[in-house]
Amino acid sequence: MRVRDENKELSIRERAVEMLVAEGFDGLSMQKLAKVAGVSPATIYIYFKDRDDLIIQLWVGEMKRMMHATLEGFDPNMSFEEGLKVQWLNRAKFYIENPATAHFMEQIKYSPYYEKCRGKIDKKFLNAMGEFVHNAIKRKELVKLPLEIYWAIAFAPLYQLVKLHMSGRGMSGLEKFELDEKTMNQTLKLVIKALRP
Repeated sequence: MRVRDENKELSIRERAVEMLVAEGFDGLSMQKLAKVAGVSPATIYIYFKDRDDLIIQLWVGEMKRMMHATLEGFDPNMSFEEGLKVQWLNRAKFYIENPATAHFMEQIKYSPYYEKCRGKIDKKFLNAMGEFVHNAIKRKELVKLPLEIYWAIAFAPLYQLVKLHMSGRGMSGLEKFELDEKTMNQTLKLVIKALRP
C-alpha cells in the first residue's frame, strides 16, 4: 500500500481547483490533472475514489477553509452589529485572497454536485451561525426572518461588493472599483439598519 503524502495531496487539490475554474467540470480528467500536478494518475487514486469523489472532497476542503476563516475572532454571543462586521471582514478577506476558491464554490452551487456537497457542511459552523442569529433575535437586535431572506439581506451585498472588487470594475464596467473600509462600513450600516426590528 502506498503512503499518503500531504504535499502531493495539496498539489493535486490546488491544481484541480485551478483546472475546474479554468476549464469547467468537463475539462477535468484524472490524466490531465496528474500531468499538471506532477504525479501519476495512480497517485490521485490514493486520495480520491474517482473524479466525483475528488470534486466533492475539494468542495468540502475549501468550505472548511472558508468556515474556519469566517469564525476567526467571532463569538456567537457578540452583538449582532459586531458579529456581522467580523463575519463580513473575514469573508471578504478570504474570498479576495482566494479567488479560485470563490469561483469554484460558485460553480458547485449551480451544479448537480451541490446536492451531494451541502449535506457535508460542518455542523459546528452551522451551529455557531444559528446561535448568533438566535441570540440577536432574543436581544431584539435582529428581526426574525426566513433564512433565505436573512441571508440575502445580511450577506448578498457583501458578496456583490467582493465580486466587483475582484473584477476591478464598477457596475457600469467602465470605472474602477476597489472595496475599501469606507464602502464596506457604509454598506454594512445599511444592512444592519434593514435587519433591525
